[in-house]
Amino acid sequence: MHQSEICPRFEKAIGILSQRWTALIIYQLLSGPQRNCTIKDAIGISGRLLSERLKDLEEEGIVQRDVYPETPVRIEYSLTDKGYSLKPLMKEIEQWSQKWIDKE
Repeated sequence: MHQSEICPRFEKAIGILSQRWTALIIYQLLSGPQRNCTIKDAIGISGRLLSERLKDLEEEGIVQRDVYPETPVRIEYSLTDKGYSLKPLMKEIEQWSQKWIDKE
């Protein structure tokens, strides 16, 4: 039996999205730009890990970091076009979970 190879692009995409907390961060940002503390409180992630994941997502071009020169400085995170293009996927996972995942 011939085993098919996994596409390297698909493998990289799954690698990005399967990092712990990453999909939840993307899902949270679908509602619009948010500050670090808002994301942290909404999903229950530690500040250090959230900063690490946001930096990874920024490097992948999925999240944009905007710094506003106010006192104190305000930093907001939002999805780029690349990030927003994940919305249909996130909504499909949401619908699937509503149908197939039991409430705890």
